[in-house]
Amino acid sequence: MSRFDGYFLRQLLVLFGFFTLVLVGVFWITRSVSLFEHVISGGQSAMVFLEFTALTLPTLVRTVMPMAVFAAAVYATNRLSRESELTVMLATGSSPWRLGRAVLLFGLVAGLMMAIVSVILRPASVEQLELRQAEVAGDITAQLLNEGEFMHPARGVTVYIGRIDLDGTLHEVFVSDRRDQENPATYSSTSAYLVNNGSGVHLVMVDGVALRLNKEGKTLSSTLFDDASYDISELSRNTDNGRRSLEAIPTIELLGDLDAVAAADGYPLGELVEELHQRFSWIAICITVALVGYSTLMLGSFSRFGLWPQIFAAFTILVLLEGVRGFVSPVVIKDAKLWPMLYGPAVVGFAISAVFLAFAGRPIIRRRVRAAAPAPSPV
Repeated sequence: MSRFDGYFLRQLLVLFGFFTLVLVGVFWITRSVSLFEHVISGGQSAMVFLEFTALTLPTLVRTVMPMAVFAAAVYATNRLSRESELTVMLATGSSPWRLGRAVLLFGLVAGLMMAIVSVILRPASVEQLELRQAEVAGDITAQLLNEGEFMHPARGVTVYIGRIDLDGTLHEVFVSDRRDQENPATYSSTSAYLVNNGSGVHLVMVDGVALRLNKEGKTLSSTLFDDASYDISELSRNTDNGRRSLEAIPTIELLGDLDAVAAADGYPLGELVEELHQRFSWIAICITVALVGYSTLMLGSFSRFGLWPQIFAAFTILVLLEGVRGFVSPVVIKDAKLWPMLYGPAVVGFAISAVFLAFAGRPIIRRRVRAAAPAPSPV
């Protein structure tokens, strides 16, 4: 690498880090608001919220990384052009292809980072997130320990707790169980305790009344009790079939026997193939967007006002490539044999970059030819 290549590459990497932090911060704030409300309202602590946030970061980073790569390539190229550094290098005989070496290396570095995130970190984080979500959903105790609120830990069940003492005593407890539509039951007591006896979690109510409605006989029976036990462990039973999401399946499994994975998790072969190659296509798209941003701006000439028409054109190409990516995914899901189409946007981006760099280098070639041509002899 020449000194200019190193200088250009450092500019790209610094800007890439800056744009990645900004974009991740913006998207994280947007998503964390709803996540915070969901976690805290479920009776979980702030540590659980932070854990969930950390587990969603790989997915967030994968989403914003191509945008950060593109923004860094465009911004760095525009700044070097505005400050005449690219103009000087072109005037000394360097071609746009030669100057693009740093951009290509930058794209490869970004692609390597994307490979780590997309192929390794994201599947592992999604798998762990699903496990923690299942644990939190099954933590019925945390869901109930919210005083002064009507809570719905399961469909057809409503629980209200007026006050919770520091020793764990519950006061003014109300439970409505309507899971049996023909015989709904309602319990209320002045105090209660949560007891885990090994077989499950029970709500032991003290000094209360139980009301049971028999719709068939149209009768309402009431029973006063000194203490009564209500099994709440059934409320935490997970109705999910335990199937992993596509994003949680490790890449090493997808690279192995897809038929076995399809049989175990119940996904069609097309969805598994699309998920596998989608992870690798993110690597190629990182390299592509860096070259597209650089090559498009190289079409413009020096201007102190910047290369805004070229920037707009580069952004338009980026949007079109993303549109093509969204179009080919359903096609591959329907027919797994068409998986090479997932790499089509990256190939198109490479082709566009090559054409733009060829056109950007034509004026230099012409000047060199005219300089090398012999002067006409005087008549």
